[in-house]
Amino acid sequence: MKAARAGFALDNPYVQMHICVLLWGFTAILGKLISLAAIPLVFWRLLIVILCLLAWPPVWRCLAGVRRRDVVIAMGAGVLVTLHWISFYASIKLSNASVGVTSIALAPVFLAFVEPILSRRPFVRREALLALVAIPGVILVVGGIPANMLGGFAVGGLAALFVAVFGIVNKQLTMRVPALALTVIEMGTGAGLLGVLIPAWHSLGVAFVVPGRDDLAWLLILSIACTLLPFALAMVALRKLSTFSAQLAVNMEPVYAVAIASTVLGESRQLQWWFYLGVALILGSVLVNARPRAVDRPCAGPL
Repeated sequence: MKAARAGFALDNPYVQMHICVLLWGFTAILGKLISLAAIPLVFWRLLIVILCLLAWPPVWRCLAGVRRRDVVIAMGAGVLVTLHWISFYASIKLSNASVGVTSIALAPVFLAFVEPILSRRPFVRREALLALVAIPGVILVVGGIPANMLGGFAVGGLAALFVAVFGIVNKQLTMRVPALALTVIEMGTGAGLLGVLIPAWHSLGVAFVVPGRDDLAWLLILSIACTLLPFALAMVALRKLSTFSAQLAVNMEPVYAVAIASTVLGESRQLQWWFYLGVALILGSVLVNARPRAVDRPCAGPL
């Protein structure tokens, strides 16, 4: 009876989606545990993911039907998500996992102002007002962060801006390109770009490093358990979930990540209580803003 109930729970799309979000929440923790700098960390993550995907035969069939114009746009999206990941992990390295993932919660705030410009549609007053509600939350978050971590929050804000723009571009692509093919093109572009630029890494103060045993183990977990597995599971769940339900689950990622960071890494000792109050205000504005977005926006974001 217990086994049957467990099986039923895992077949539930809501449970599947929250498992995905929980796994994504661990990406910030793993970013803190991996000793590599942000650029080599992202390079090895992308390389592992793309090698795993290219080893799967259905990938090649999906790629064969993608139009050349969409390939070019997807490559541009791949550059955006690569810049997002580099900024995100740089934010974590400069601060901690809680601060890094909280800064990403600002993405919907940026989206409220950036999407009308890029999509050439009128501003929605309610979206702008709800985005402005997050500002007191940002002030509280900044006040609850030690001075030596403020740079990390600023870089995390840049990561949020990149992912907001990426989401706008990716939204259009998901309507025309199979998800598997789109992921391969975007991840492959990121891995190829960083690989070609390896000789220039030193100008950014970063050296090319082959991961050691511990870092390689964490990278494999990050790439497979926290990237490929939730991707596959999310594709199954999204077939049965409304966009609003899926987006609501995704918006819980900072909550899971901050809770995990506080428990596993003990980061609550580094942050003041008003940091968490600020997190609550930011997430509150995001969650309220999720409902009007649910009608016409697919849940599309980086892995």
